[in-house]
Amino acid sequence: MKQEFYKVASQRHFFDKHDKVLIAVSGGLDSMTLLSLMLDYQDAFKIELGIAHVHHGQRPESDAEAAYLASYAERQAIPFHLSRFTGNFSEEGARDFRYQFFKDCMEQKGYTALVTAHHADDQAETVFMRIIRGSRLRHLSGIKECQAFGSGELIRPLLSFSKSEFEPIFHFEDDSNQSRNYFRNRVRQDYLPLLVTENPKLNQHLCHLAQEVDDLTTAISDLIKDIDYTCLEVFNAYPDSIQTYFLQDYLSQIPDLKTLHKAQFNDLLHILRTHQNKIIPLKADYQLIVTYEDFKIEKIHPETDEVLPNIMVESGNQVFHGSFQFSFNQKIDHVDQEVPLLSDSPVYLRSRQAGDSIIINGQTRKVRRLFIDQKIPLSERDQAIIIEQDQKILGIVGIAVSDLSKYPKNDTINNRLYIKKN
Repeated sequence: MKQEFYKVASQRHFFDKHDKVLIAVSGGLDSMTLLSLMLDYQDAFKIELGIAHVHHGQRPESDAEAAYLASYAERQAIPFHLSRFTGNFSEEGARDFRYQFFKDCMEQKGYTALVTAHHADDQAETVFMRIIRGSRLRHLSGIKECQAFGSGELIRPLLSFSKSEFEPIFHFEDDSNQSRNYFRNRVRQDYLPLLVTENPKLNQHLCHLAQEVDDLTTAISDLIKDIDYTCLEVFNAYPDSIQTYFLQDYLSQIPDLKTLHKAQFNDLLHILRTHQNKIIPLKADYQLIVTYEDFKIEKIHPETDEVLPNIMVESGNQVFHGSFQFSFNQKIDHVDQEVPLLSDSPVYLRSRQAGDSIIINGQTRKVRRLFIDQKIPLSERDQAIIIEQDQKILGIVGIAVSDLSKYPKNDTINNRLYIKKN
């Protein structure tokens, strides 16, 4: 297997662009095999190696495993990086902890690649588990051989090898791998062995399926890469089947949302197809923002200025409010908007309030209705600045000017509010 490993790694150029490589080592057969192979070809690959190990503290053997790996690394004269799991233990929690530790280690110690010992059997199990769980087709691509990770790349150089090809080597056995309490263990020990009696090449076929799905997904993504499908006019010009892929492609670029629940995915599709102006909260603190023209998904950030404070501007003064400069009766260069005023009374700049009305073209209109009719995005409505004088709304910055401001009773305009966007 050694020569074949070197051949695969060389032909696929796994380590051509890396100088320092971190190996995730648990102490089991898979990771000890990977560690041995990487050490054998360290000079050939022209890389420096390091070992990363997480002490989960769930078994009596955990202390012995960590001590052995530390001693092993010392004998091989390579760095050893250890972290102890904290918090309430769960399979998902432990995995998240490990990979965050690996990311931190890479960034702090200058590693540009992390290698893990996933192999072909792991790939077959993963694809089969996703089929059972009802995953979408694109997620049957399984485990990727190479992908971006942390400050570098995650490489799985054993993915084309079956565990049966591994040579005997010293390693630690994890008794939890025999427990039927875990889904993967049931797949590994019960479901797949039974199906293999029907087709001895089942694992190989599942891996081939994963590769075909990956090739198909890559091909379609390449074909649509120049389509601006976040523009709703473009999005809705395509058939439903392609719209579905557009949204899947967009979500695939956000790791936390790759496996969005099908019901919510269908809800998002419906909103995009009906041009609803909405903000929809998603999992992992993300939100979908749909305007009348386009859509985007972004992380929800804590608002530091959810509501702008009320500001008073007196004649002769200038103030900065939000992203605008306001000047009362003092001209400024390159203004974006001028609002004629009723008098020299102070002007108040404030956020909109329930029941606000403005006179437009001889009709009194609710500000809320005006926003809807002018298709003002939801994300901009709460940031809109109302211009008020003598308890009357004279305008909304950048959006509307009241008839009261346009047509003063005496037809003489002696006062103006000058507005400039910063």
